[in-house]
Amino acid sequence: MPEQITVGELTARFLEACGVDTAFGVISIHNMPILDAFGQRNTIRFVPSRGEAGAVNMADAWARVRGQLGVAITSTGTAAGNAAGAMVEAQTAGTPLLHLTGQIERPYLDRRWSYIHEATDQPGMLKAVSKAYFRIWSPETALGVLQEAARVALSAPSGPVSVEIPIDVQEALVDLPAAIAPLPLLVGQPDDAALDAFAEILAKAKRPIIWAGGGARHATDEIRALADLGFAVVTSVQGRGVLPEDDARTLGAFNLSGPVEAFYANCDAMLVVGSRLRGNETLKYTLRLPRPLLQIDADPQAHGRGYTADHFLAGDAKLALAGLAARLKSRLKVAAGFGAAIATARTEAEAQLRKGLGPYEQLVDALQRSVPRDYVWVRDVTVSNSTWGNRMLRLFGARNGVHALGGGIGMGAAMGVGAAVAARGRKTIVLSGDGGLMLNVGELATAAQEQVDMLLLVMNDRGYGVIRNIQDARFGGRKYYVDLHTPQFADLARSLGWRHTRLDDVSQAGAVLAKAVAETGPRMVEVDMVAIGPYASAFAGPPVRKAS
Repeated sequence: MPEQITVGELTARFLEACGVDTAFGVISIHNMPILDAFGQRNTIRFVPSRGEAGAVNMADAWARVRGQLGVAITSTGTAAGNAAGAMVEAQTAGTPLLHLTGQIERPYLDRRWSYIHEATDQPGMLKAVSKAYFRIWSPETALGVLQEAARVALSAPSGPVSVEIPIDVQEALVDLPAAIAPLPLLVGQPDDAALDAFAEILAKAKRPIIWAGGGARHATDEIRALADLGFAVVTSVQGRGVLPEDDARTLGAFNLSGPVEAFYANCDAMLVVGSRLRGNETLKYTLRLPRPLLQIDADPQAHGRGYTADHFLAGDAKLALAGLAARLKSRLKVAAGFGAAIATARTEAEAQLRKGLGPYEQLVDALQRSVPRDYVWVRDVTVSNSTWGNRMLRLFGARNGVHALGGGIGMGAAMGVGAAVAARGRKTIVLSGDGGLMLNVGELATAAQEQVDMLLLVMNDRGYGVIRNIQDARFGGRKYYVDLHTPQFADLARSLGWRHTRLDDVSQAGAVLAKAVAETGPRMVEVDMVAIGPYASAFAGPPVRKAS
């Protein structure tokens, strides 16, 4: 007679087969069979977050750093609802993530009897915040549904997938399958004729440039090969590090500055790969990009979004770029001085940004000197990230940057936990504002419990700094609802087992940050922005083109 296991254990075994070694979530009566199997098998590390939103943020960041399937486990009803905002972030970022949520027992499901933990139209809610949604209706179909859910999450364009597993299904026994393995991914094979046509166009270019987005992070070798042939490289914020940002051939994420736009005017072809050319990085789609504009994307529906490409190719970025590099070898002859022009544009863009930093230029430089080359850089939405964190602090790997791509505040601390767990001993630095931190402050306890190696920079200006700047710029300086009561962060940190240092003199930034980076475990440096003073230029929302 075959061995029988619960669907909860089957779920655990399947995740192990997918290479998942860490999951995040909150234990509940509606997911205990799964988590009991985790504990019994002791193969997957389960990180108990303090809230479902934090769990999904952690799984999201873990997946971005590892380049693997992230897993978040929540309960049903209110708990699944708590996860929704973080699911929107993962959806925006295209993160491959499984959100496994419990459900009430099948006999009471979808009857609207106000059964405890029931949510009216939970499937509708989950469909809205997920790439795809599944419900496991019977124990016999559990493995097949999980296999398809993981395949959909990981197949480009990747994204978060929600799976409801009713509690009576989780508890049910099934025969142990002979094989538990994930399905092969669907990889978009680029058309050879289309690659030939792209190569013919690009071979005529003398000053070609690649714009690489998050969908090209797995194609670093191929991007380097094209850079070796003479291409310049610029990235979206999500695509940072596809070439190390100290490489002379990359403009980094200085993609919309005046000097870089002027550089584009002298380029004679742009290849956009794995990027949506988002409005906040293109001056609301008015940034003047080189022509011809060629685009490669795994999603055929990307054709014509935002910018209309002159030529479009649907397919996997890595395969397509490898095909182009092979076809262009010995054919591409870039103009003399093109490399020097790349370096000049980057230097001028960085100098322009530095003018706006004021006293914080010392902080940024001190932080760059302090971090190891393989550090992971996690950022919440805060005025400091928008001012310098998204571009100035250099990244040296395509999986080393994590930020709240969707623009929602309060995700940084939780993302920092997930990133630090994923980093496998590499230093994780997290940038947060005081206001955003308080939205997920409970996850500092998770960081302490898990003893993650995470340095948290809290930029404390006692309020919502960017909103203040917008009120100055657009509302006549009228300040409503932006001043916040903030805790004594030293006391808060101490109560949670964190070490804390307050930095109120920017001349001490070098010594403070070097010491903090060198220490391990949860560490907080509170930057007193009231004492240090304002930035020289006030960030008041994503830049737009000024009317001529």
